[in-house]
Amino acid sequence: MPLYDVSLPLRDKMPLFPGDPAFKIEPFFQRVNGDSFNLAVLSLGTHSGTHVDPPSHYFDGGATVDQIPLEVLVGPGVVVDMRGRTEIDLSSLKEANLYDRIRVLFKTDNGPKLRGQFFHEDYVHLTEDAAQYLVAMGVMLVGIDYLSIERYGNWGAPVHRALLAANVLVVEAVDLLDVPPGPCEIYCLPLRIEGGDGAPARVLIQT
Repeated sequence: MPLYDVSLPLRDKMPLFPGDPAFKIEPFFQRVNGDSFNLAVLSLGTHSGTHVDPPSHYFDGGATVDQIPLEVLVGPGVVVDMRGRTEIDLSSLKEANLYDRIRVLFKTDNGPKLRGQFFHEDYVHLTEDAAQYLVAMGVMLVGIDYLSIERYGNWGAPVHRALLAANVLVVEAVDLLDVPPGPCEIYCLPLRIEGGDGAPARVLIQT
C-alpha cells in the first residue's frame, strides 16, 4: 500500500500566511568551527507549514494541541477530489462521497500554489455552510491543501469558529498534489507543545 508524506518541508522562503513569522534555522554549534557536533536553532510559528489548528487557536479555554485525542489524529479517512472548484460549499459536499469517514482531506487546485514560494489570496477554501455540514456529519478532522481553510480576508473567521467550536481539528497546508482521491488511512502527528494553539505536523497518508 503506497505511503505518502504530505507534509511541507520546513525551509527558507517557504510560503507563509501574511503576517506569520518566517521559518529560520541558524547554526549554533558547528563542526566546521571546531565544535564536536552540529546543532541548530529553529525559529518558527506554531502554524508554520503543514500544521494543525486546535480549538484554542480561536477560543480561550479550548483544547490545546497537546490535548487532542490520539484517536482523532490517526485512523481511516478520505481524500475528496474538489479540483475544478473555486470554493467548497454545501452543494459540492452533498455531491461528494465522504464514505462516512470522520477524517476528511480536500484535494483542490491549490496544490501547485502550496509548493510555490509566494502566498496566493485566491486559494480554494471551505464555506461556512460546508463547515456546518461537516460538523453535522460527525467529522472530527478536516484538512485542506493550502495555508488556511478559510477564505482570505473572511472577517470573524466563521469557518474556523464553526469547526473548532465543535472540536473538529483543522489541518492546513496538506500537500495532496500526488495523492489519489479516495479512502485512505491518515496519520497526523503534530508536535506535542504543551498549551500550544497549534503545531507543525508530520502527516502521512496510506492508500
